[in-house]
Amino acid sequence: MRKRFLLLLLGISFFFSACSFAPKYTQPEAPVPAGWEDIASTDGSDSAAESQAVHELTWQNFFKDERLKKVIEMALDNNRDLKLAALNIERARAIYGIQRAELLPAVTAGGGGSKGRTPADLSRSGKPSIYEEYSVSMGISSWEIDFFGRIRNLKDQALQEFLATTEAERSARISLISAVAGAYLTLAADREALTLARATLETQQAALDLTQKRYDVGVVNELALHQSQTQVYTAREQLARYIQQAAHDKNTLDLLLGSPVPEDLLPPDLESVVPPQELSPRMNSKVLLLRPDILQAEHRLKGAYANIGAARAAFFPRISLTTTFGTASADLSGLFKAGSGTWNFSPQIAMPIFDARTWAAYEVTQVEREIALTNYEKAIQTAFKEVADSLAVRNTIHQRLAAQESLVHSVGETYRLSNERYTQGIDSYLGVLDAQRSLYGAQQGLILLRLAKAANQVTFYTVLGGGSE
Repeated sequence: MRKRFLLLLLGISFFFSACSFAPKYTQPEAPVPAGWEDIASTDGSDSAAESQAVHELTWQNFFKDERLKKVIEMALDNNRDLKLAALNIERARAIYGIQRAELLPAVTAGGGGSKGRTPADLSRSGKPSIYEEYSVSMGISSWEIDFFGRIRNLKDQALQEFLATTEAERSARISLISAVAGAYLTLAADREALTLARATLETQQAALDLTQKRYDVGVVNELALHQSQTQVYTAREQLARYIQQAAHDKNTLDLLLGSPVPEDLLPPDLESVVPPQELSPRMNSKVLLLRPDILQAEHRLKGAYANIGAARAAFFPRISLTTTFGTASADLSGLFKAGSGTWNFSPQIAMPIFDARTWAAYEVTQVEREIALTNYEKAIQTAFKEVADSLAVRNTIHQRLAAQESLVHSVGETYRLSNERYTQGIDSYLGVLDAQRSLYGAQQGLILLRLAKAANQVTFYTVLGGGSE
């Protein structure tokens, strides 16, 4: 009879295991346009690009510079923030394991024994007596049979949180790769600007030496001498500023890597860095749904659905079971003899009648679902904006670079001609000073634009969700 009841109970439990009061999840429509055709480049530059689906393009294939790839590998091995993200995954996995284990009964075994003496005045026989009692048992303690899916929905919520944490770790990896690449390119640009500042100082010093000689023989006046000195002092300040900036860039890179970067891996200038692979923007915007931050938000939205199921199940009865089987005897040697068996079977049911907290908790889960949905839609819109911003840079950077290169060439010729006319005594030194300042500013602007182009390639790859492997 007892066995039949247990089999019936287990059968009912398996029958209800398919029940769930969680609402059915359907992926929301993305609140963004289907593609980027209206903002994609139309200059024909994509035809020469080696493009493929971004989520299939690993960072090892996207980045072409071998030194940069080694620096990124060091960061992935040593960065402390990334280690914290990995530890958070382990914690979420353990929490999910705990919640999943709630579906299974906890079986415990135990044994005990006691021996005591009863004095004569307390004994019914009027004589002192010695008693013994021994027992061995195994059983289940307060196992909640999940008829209405409360525990299963809590388990599903824990699973979605674990998956969200996994995506958070992937997002952290992508952000780290992007940050390292950006810091590396910035260091390369500042080192190139430092080289330019040093060369400019040498040119200005040579011009000052020439002006000093011309002043000593009375060819130029004192004003020209002081103007030339001003240029030297300005160049010295620029040189010191870029030395400081390059040191800051190196410190930033060291922090991202978690250890000092070997000098042989550092770029001497931006020109020496092999640019990353070009990517085509002509793709469907649904590729954004593969971004880890959006997947993270979607897993949390799914978890909110599971929470609603758990809150709904709280309105139904909870059935729990406590049972033990074992043997007991007044003699240790008689524990496993025939007729010494014991058992205890204690099912319990708790039927909610009125509890305002249950209704409030249900309302909370519904609001949390709306919050998770809003966060999911916001993550998609933010991702679309980031891609659009990157494309806006991409669409104009080639024209800006071409114009800046032409400007550098033109200003360079102006400086050369002004210097020749000054040397020949035709013009004053003021024309040379203006040309020098214009040339230096144009050369700095060209370095910044080349940095902007390379950094935007990295940004475009990152905002499309690449770089996780």
